Amino acid sequence: MAAAVMVFSGYAHKVVSLVRGTAQGIMIKNSPSVGAMNILVMGLESRTDYHGNTLPNSLLTAMHAGNATAVSKGQVGAQDTNTLILIHIFPGGQKAVGFSIPRDDLVDYPHASYLGITKGKIDQAYDFAYNESLQQTSATKDSHDQRFLLANQAGQQFEIDTVQALTGVHIDHFVEVNLAGFFYLASAFHGIEVCIKPYPGNHGLNLTDFDPNSGINHSGFNAYHDGYNQKKGGAQYLHLWAPQALAFVRSRDTLPGTDIGRTARQQATIDYVVWKLRHDGALSDLGTLNSLLDTANKYLITDASFNLLDFATDMRALSGSHVRFQTLLPQGQVNGMPLNGFNQDVNIINVADTQQIVKSAFYPQANVKKPAGKGKPSPTMPTTAPPATITVDVYNGGTTFGLAGKMSAALVALGYKAGAIKNASAQSQAVQPGTQVFYGAGAAANAEQIAAESGTAARALPSLPAHHIEVLIGSAVTAVPAGLTQPGSATASPQSVAAQLLGTQPATAAEPVAASGGIGGIGNGTVSVAPNAPYGIPCVY
Repeated sequence: MAAAVMVFSGYAHKVVSLVRGTAQGIMIKNSPSVGAMNILVMGLESRTDYHGNTLPNSLLTAMHAGNATAVSKGQVGAQDTNTLILIHIFPGGQKAVGFSIPRDDLVDYPHASYLGITKGKIDQAYDFAYNESLQQTSATKDSHDQRFLLANQAGQQFEIDTVQALTGVHIDHFVEVNLAGFFYLASAFHGIEVCIKPYPGNHGLNLTDFDPNSGINHSGFNAYHDGYNQKKGGAQYLHLWAPQALAFVRSRDTLPGTDIGRTARQQATIDYVVWKLRHDGALSDLGTLNSLLDTANKYLITDASFNLLDFATDMRALSGSHVRFQTLLPQGQVNGMPLNGFNQDVNIINVADTQQIVKSAFYPQANVKKPAGKGKPSPTMPTTAPPATITVDVYNGGTTFGLAGKMSAALVALGYKAGAIKNASAQSQAVQPGTQVFYGAGAAANAEQIAAESGTAARALPSLPAHHIEVLIGSAVTAVPAGLTQPGSATASPQSVAAQLLGTQPATAAEPVAASGGIGGIGNGTVSVAPNAPYGIPCVY
């Protein structure tokens, strides 16, 4: 994403032909190249190039992505979108907010796909349409390059249709990159900087760890600035060369939340690339610039309607501190679900909740009704009750000791009455990875505000007494959401989470990453870059 957004800024006029060479994707009609827009970032796990050619063994070995024989036989790799990030650019290009969509989310496809499949994981949509297209063309009658161009375009269209159906927002443009593209991007930068912090059990930072699946090898990390964060939990800033940079964003088995956990790493890497391009002279280094453009032309595709030259002019002000990321946490997970002929691990999601969260962040003004008459609130506008009239029960469904008490204390500091503080085992509600918020009569608006800070939507629960809220902390949550630690944040706005994402609320954490709940510093809050963070990056697991 950073390559597509920033590499051309101020320099695109020198490389018009190379820039236009990336626009090999589908045409999306009536989509602007300047002003507000929604961009879908797709990262393919493909071990082939965009012409269907297997990547050379030397590159596959460096990427720890199998070997050419296994790829050619279909034993490793596919065209699944292991990375999906939906980003909204606000007018003027000075602010952006993005949502990572976990690859295992179980969705209903907008129409039947390959072999008549109508339900599957969201990351499989691209692969299903890709293979269906190859079946519909002929290896003897159609040119090789044309077949695979059409296959990729079919994948792009079906993935976009699927994400639009899930989120309820229109996608104006897309940027697509494969494993090789990221590898060469990291190579052009001579590696990337990351900040890794330990989580309970010290996983993700143990320098003896080796993950055979991603190839991450912590013993090979070049650690420095060890003392920078020693008083803040032992986080370390590290320099990763291209092979380990790719392993860093692919790694999941050493992280809390596995696939969901690694979305924070993907987001932090985008933050660094944007910072690098804007602040470290990468765009003034002709060698780096040429390398980036050559990489983009080979391994990056955008839609045919995306005028990157116009877009670059509008994006000059964008920097890492103005980009806010969040991950859409599922309601639950099912391991080994029979699905399309295989037992698969899937995330259970609520489409209505997902759409509310995304639309509130992308279009905050559309969710606030104008007053009716002279200063009178609209009859349909929910009324927020004084916090002192609302009692909040908090139940800890995770493993972080004392978190229910901390959550309750934060809510009391915002003016709410403290209710029950217990472990979730005492509750009838099923514990999910993300926090759940329930409310009784008269507490809907307050509950929505609390839920927004936790990256979810509140739900009515008839069994709750009037003026009562119940917060069930998710199993993957490790901290109180940052917004709930801000004085007055719970009464500031029904769309307070959107305000936090947009950076319109003051920074609340002294850490390089906001002290938000969820997996990897995300989930129930945002991955935020503090103004003084080295390299413009947050610290993640």
